Amino acid sequence: MSGRGMGGRGLGGRGETDPPLARATLDRTAHRRTDAQWLAQAWSGARVLVLDVESGGQALVRTDTSVPALVLAEADALPPALATGAMFLGVEPDGVPVFCVHTTLAVVPNTRSAHLRSVGHLLSDRDAGLFTTALALTNWHLRHLYHPVTGEPTRADEGGWSRVDPTGERMWPRTDPAMIVLVHDRVDGSDGRCLLGNNATWPSVEGRRRFSCLAGYVEPGESAEAAVRREVREEVGVPVSDIRYAGSQAWPFPGSLMLGFLATADPEHPVRTDPAEIAQARWFSRREVGAAQAGRPVDVGGARLLLPPPSSIALFLIHRWLDGHC
Repeated sequence: MSGRGMGGRGLGGRGETDPPLARATLDRTAHRRTDAQWLAQAWSGARVLVLDVESGGQALVRTDTSVPALVLAEADALPPALATGAMFLGVEPDGVPVFCVHTTLAVVPNTRSAHLRSVGHLLSDRDAGLFTTALALTNWHLRHLYHPVTGEPTRADEGGWSRVDPTGERMWPRTDPAMIVLVHDRVDGSDGRCLLGNNATWPSVEGRRRFSCLAGYVEPGESAEAAVRREVREEVGVPVSDIRYAGSQAWPFPGSLMLGFLATADPEHPVRTDPAEIAQARWFSRREVGAAQAGRPVDVGGARLLLPPPSSIALFLIHRWLDGHC
C-alpha cells in the first residue's frame, strides 16, 4: 500500500519503527549466567530492578521526568537476602551489571508503581527492554515451580535463566509464539478499510468497546503464516492473502512472543464470527480508525470505539496501516 495515511502517529522518532516492547539496549552477556563466582561478585555495585509480583509485576517509575523512567536500586542498599534469588539481566554499556529481584515496592517521593502495559510505550529503549525481559522471566519462574516431566520441585539456577530439580533435570525459559494480523483491503486513502474484532471476553467499559487485530497461538507443526490463515478463517470466516511480516515483540502476560503480520482480504466476503472467540467483527474505514485514534467518537453498536492499548503490537500494526506503510 502506498499513499498518505490518515490520523496515524507516523513511523519516525524514538522507537516508532519497532513495536513498543521490541526495544532494548542491554547486553545480555549470556556466557556469565553459568559463572556463579562472577555473578556473586557482580551483585556488589549492580543496578537492580525491583518487581512486586504480588501486584502483577509492577515496578517503580519516576514522575519528575518528562517521560516515565524506571527506578533502579543499588544492590548494596538492598537486604542481602535478596541476592539469593536475583535474576541476572545483563550488563549496561557502562559495564554495570543489572539484576532483577522480587519484593514489595517502596514508593518514595517523585515515583509511582506502574505495570508494563501502562508505561511500556513511554519508556526509553533501555527501560522498555529491561522491564519486558524482567517480567517475562519472572512470569516463567512463577509458572514452573515443578518440573513437567519428573514432578519434582525446582529451584532457580544460572542467574535465573534455568530451573533444576533435585535429580538434576533442568529446564529453560520458553516463549509461546502467537500471531497477530491487521487485515486490510489494500485501498489507499480515507476509504481504505481494515477488519477488527471485539473479543468475546472483553466487556464494554463505560460505554466503550475495544476492537483490535485478530490473533491466536501458533499450533504445533504450524508455521506462523499458516496460523494467520487458520485463525482469521476460524474467528471471522474470511480468507486472507498477501501475508507480510511486520515485526514482533514480547508480550509477557504471561509469556508470549507476538509475531505481527499484515494481510489482505475482500471486504465483500461475509464476516461470520465464532461467538466463542469473537463477539463482534466489522470493517472500519481509515477515516473511522483515524477519528478514534484522535479521540473522536466512533459508534460501534451503541458504544464508542476503543482501540488497542499503546504498548501493544496491535496498535503498532494499526498505525502502520493508518500511515500507509503496508
